[in-house]
Amino acid sequence: MKFINLGFNNMILDERIVAIVSPDSAPAKRTVAEAKEKGRIIDCTGGRKTKCVIITDSDHVVLSALSAEALGNRLNSEGDGE
Repeated sequence: MKFINLGFNNMILDERIVAIVSPDSAPAKRTVAEAKEKGRIIDCTGGRKTKCVIITDSDHVVLSALSAEALGNRLNSEGDGE
């Protein structure tokens, strides 16, 4: 179990992440819109442009200003030395 830094002092538990997707696709836009309607959106962008959408196992949708590639690198690299 490890926390992944999303930037702006925001963290997410790696075990909760189901998918990391680009916000430009139609399914991602639809997922974000549905999450806003249900009150299950978490905005961790700090007022910046959304570069990736994180879907969790609890049906929450997290918006991040980090790119999907950068977040994937953090997910794979953090905690490897433990």
